[in-house]
Amino acid sequence: MRMLTFLALVALIVAAGYGALHYMTALPGRSHSGDLPPLTDEERGLAGALKRHVETIAAREHNVFHYDELEKVARYLEATLESFGYTAGRQDFVVDGKEVRNIDAAIEPAAGRSDPDVIVVGAHYDSVIGSPGANDNATGAAAVLELARLLRDLQGHSAKRIRLVLFVNEEPPFFRTEAMGSLRYARALAARHERVVAMYSLETIGFYSDEPGSQRYPAPFGLMFPDRGDFVAIVGTLGSRPLVQDTVRSWRSHTQFPTVGGVAPAAIPGIDWSDHWAFYQHGFQAVMVTDTALFRYPHYHRQSDTPDKIDAERLARVVKGMERVIRDAAR
Repeated sequence: MRMLTFLALVALIVAAGYGALHYMTALPGRSHSGDLPPLTDEERGLAGALKRHVETIAAREHNVFHYDELEKVARYLEATLESFGYTAGRQDFVVDGKEVRNIDAAIEPAAGRSDPDVIVVGAHYDSVIGSPGANDNATGAAAVLELARLLRDLQGHSAKRIRLVLFVNEEPPFFRTEAMGSLRYARALAARHERVVAMYSLETIGFYSDEPGSQRYPAPFGLMFPDRGDFVAIVGTLGSRPLVQDTVRSWRSHTQFPTVGGVAPAAIPGIDWSDHWAFYQHGFQAVMVTDTALFRYPHYHRQSDTPDKIDAERLARVVKGMERVIRDAAR
C-alpha cells in the first residue's frame, strides 16, 4: 500500500509538471521550418534602412555616462520620426543632474474613437556601460523607426491608437529603478487611464545562427526547444499568456520565419529582462520579441557588440513580421 501511494504521488507530480510545462510552452500554429523564402524587393530595401539606423545609433557607447552621444542618438531618432511625417513627442526627466527623455510618435485611430484601446511598440535606445550596443539595442530602436514608416498609412484608419516609443535608461544601473524610462512611460499611461491592450518590447533582435549548439536556454527549456539560434522568440510572464498566444498565432499565419515562445514565471532568468517588465507593473499585458540575447549572442554587453555583427536581412524579416502582427492587433 505504501508503494502504491508513493507511485501515485510520483505520477501526480509528473502529471502536474507536464501540465504546467504544456501551459507555458504550447503555442498555436506551426513554426516555419526549412529554407527561408527569397527576400522581396521591399525587404531588401528595409534591410538597408535598418543597417543604416544601427550604424548611426551604435556608432559609439551612448548612455547617461556618455551623455553627448546619448543626445546625438536622441536627436537622430526624433529627426527620423519627423522625416516620416510624425510629431516626435518627449517625456523629459532628470537623472544624475542630466535631462533625458523618452521619445514617441502616435498613430491615431479612425475618427469617432475618442477613448480607444492602445497598442505600445517600444524599444530602448541607450547602450549598456562599455558597449556601443548594436544588437542591444540599436536593432530594436531601428525596428521601431522602420515600423513607424511602414505603419504610417494607418494614421486615421486604425481601430486602436498605436504608440511607437523609444525608451531611455533600460540598461543597468537604471533597470527596475525610478530612472528607467519605460517605467516612467507606463506610469504616465496608467495615470491617464489609457487602455493598453498590448505592449511589444523589441529587444536585441539582430543576431541569428544556423550552427548546431548556437542556442542555449535557462532550465528546463533546453529539453524542448531547438539548439540552433535561427529563430525569434516571443515570450512573456504568466499574466501575458493571452497576448503571447495572439502574437504567435498572428505571426505564424503570415510570416515564414522560425519562432519559439511561451510564458514562464518572472523568476526564470531573462523572461522579463526588458521594457515589458515596466508595463507588467501597471497591469498591462506585454511581450518581448527577441533573439534571446545572452542565450545566443556572444557579444552581449561587450565592446564587441558592433554593427558588423548584425544580420540585417533576417532583421528585416523580423520587422516585416512585426508589422503584420501589429496590423492584425490594430483591427
